[in-house]
Amino acid sequence: MNFRQVHLDFHTSGEIENIGSRFSKEQFQNALKMGHVNSITLFSKCHHGWAYHPSEANTMHPHLDFDLLGAEIEAAHEIGVKTPIYISAGLDEKMARLHPDWLYRNADESTEWVKDFTVPGYHRMCMNSPYLDYLLAQIEEVLERYDGDGIFLDIVGVFPCYCQHCVAKMRERGWDPYAPDNAYRLGVETYMNYLRRVRETVDKHKPGHPVFHNAGHLSAGRREFAYLNTHLELESLPTGGWGYDHFPLSAAYARTLGMEFLGMTGKFHLSWGEFGGFKHPNALRYEASLSIANGAKVSIGDQLHPLGFMEPATYKLIGEAFREVEKKEPWLDGVESVADIALLSQEALFAHMSPEKDPPGKRSWIGSTGASRILLEGKYLFDMVDTEADLSKYKLVILTDDSIIDDEVAEKLREFTENGGKILATGDSTLMNDGSGFAFDLGAKYIGSCKYNPTYLHPKFEMEGLYDSAYVIYQPCNDIEATGDILAYREDPYFNRSTFKFSSHQHTPNDPEKVSPAITVGADGAYISFRLFSEYATKGSLIAKQVIKHVIDVLLGENKTLTTSLPAQGVVTLMNQVAERRLVNHLLYASPVKRGNGVEIIEDIVPVYNTEVSIKLDKEPERVYLAPQDRDIDFDYTDGILTYTLDKFECHQMVVIEY
Repeated sequence: MNFRQVHLDFHTSGEIENIGSRFSKEQFQNALKMGHVNSITLFSKCHHGWAYHPSEANTMHPHLDFDLLGAEIEAAHEIGVKTPIYISAGLDEKMARLHPDWLYRNADESTEWVKDFTVPGYHRMCMNSPYLDYLLAQIEEVLERYDGDGIFLDIVGVFPCYCQHCVAKMRERGWDPYAPDNAYRLGVETYMNYLRRVRETVDKHKPGHPVFHNAGHLSAGRREFAYLNTHLELESLPTGGWGYDHFPLSAAYARTLGMEFLGMTGKFHLSWGEFGGFKHPNALRYEASLSIANGAKVSIGDQLHPLGFMEPATYKLIGEAFREVEKKEPWLDGVESVADIALLSQEALFAHMSPEKDPPGKRSWIGSTGASRILLEGKYLFDMVDTEADLSKYKLVILTDDSIIDDEVAEKLREFTENGGKILATGDSTLMNDGSGFAFDLGAKYIGSCKYNPTYLHPKFEMEGLYDSAYVIYQPCNDIEATGDILAYREDPYFNRSTFKFSSHQHTPNDPEKVSPAITVGADGAYISFRLFSEYATKGSLIAKQVIKHVIDVLLGENKTLTTSLPAQGVVTLMNQVAERRLVNHLLYASPVKRGNGVEIIEDIVPVYNTEVSIKLDKEPERVYLAPQDRDIDFDYTDGILTYTLDKFECHQMVVIEY
């Protein structure tokens, strides 16, 4: 995979004329050179259903009179730029109107993405209909006729469908077609069949040819879906609804799967399909740096104008980011993350515990999202893992909020603790699904759910920026009996707020006499009785972050690999480039702000001064230097601790430690 890719959308209405009339090989090539691009995803077929080349398996756009795809591939290859080929798989508006019987249907017979044909927009196709054969023929044609460098298939995934093809199949099996679990089971089967048939079609012509199936989110815990790709492309446009939280969490999981992956952002101010929308160059610089710091390559989304010319302003903008990436590439390939902490994904745990149930979407990510924010802001080195992961490299496993477990997961975690690892659990985490209570000695015995909400957390330790008090927590908590050390107590309100019994504007104050244990430590780790990660994800309260950081520090003790003075909005990672015998410490800093209706924007990037870093190392390094500047910096190595100070950096800096 190449590090500097553009994803060139071209979803173009059949009502627009003169398609590609201003395409120029020279202008196309000049734009790619200006953008420092070395791979560009080009369109065979768009969401409207049109082909952008002569086709027998499809219909060429009615206002295109030459082979645009072929001309683009020729122009790109001539200057050494790779060309994966895009085919819209899940959307095909031309065929949606010719074959409404091929459409995906919700239980109420409405369609997706838009509810019916009165609303302008696309309609999802069902892969359990004859549409799949129609799509496979298009893939086959592209493979036979074009020398592309991969296939990108868009808008696919597991979707519980109630079209008559799916209803008939469920009824043939004696399933109730309107029971959600049955529709989901068939959705998984339909998706796996689609994945297998695509792979068979591709391998018939080009064995091992790169293929990626884009669902817009990498489902943690469904490795069977991931491994039917040759690589991963993590779509994550911060201003397009994903936010700046999404990519670091997805990357933290992707890098545990042993696959090459890239982070896909966009040049748009908002999201896909926005003509005339541009990010600030500093935003793209930061987003590209965030990808490479997390072990990923970079893809930036653009959309070609219907007339076929490349917008110079876009490639000047992209060039600002890719010029920097190009200089840094020698320190980016073949890296493995160094991590102290494994964050067990709530989404993955749900997939393990309920593999035949429709996952609860973003509700299953919320604890992991809160944990990722705290770990990033606290400068902890972490990966996100699923239930199949090898835990032996980690020192601490975190289970967040709703992570009830079964015997299989408990046994895996028990092996981890027997080898010296620690567990941090919150809320219902590490409760056994058979109702037998906690699976580990976390210093607590489970009693039941607390009847009060909200309640108050009163830590018995010092916290930076906070003082000795009882702090309100809005997420639910559990009643426990302490069997180990107590780090914090819970204080309940006088009563729950109700129609005839309330006090003040929001909630009832704490009663200092109603005290019970809230945070405990036992032989296997620590337990927090509140859903504190969800609290941070939804409320952003400082108490949640500071309490969790304190408990993590208690559990890690002297075993924390890296510490730094980088401020909260900074990001730090440590990658091991094994073949080159060097560690690469990435430091990033930018501060997104909210503009308009909650859009996260990066505009100003301010320099960061005097950043101190300490790293535990087994032996003294041979050299420590800045990359790509190739400038040595002073360091100290004492008692197994490497320390250095960055006088100043802007946006992103790599510190290379040769060993």
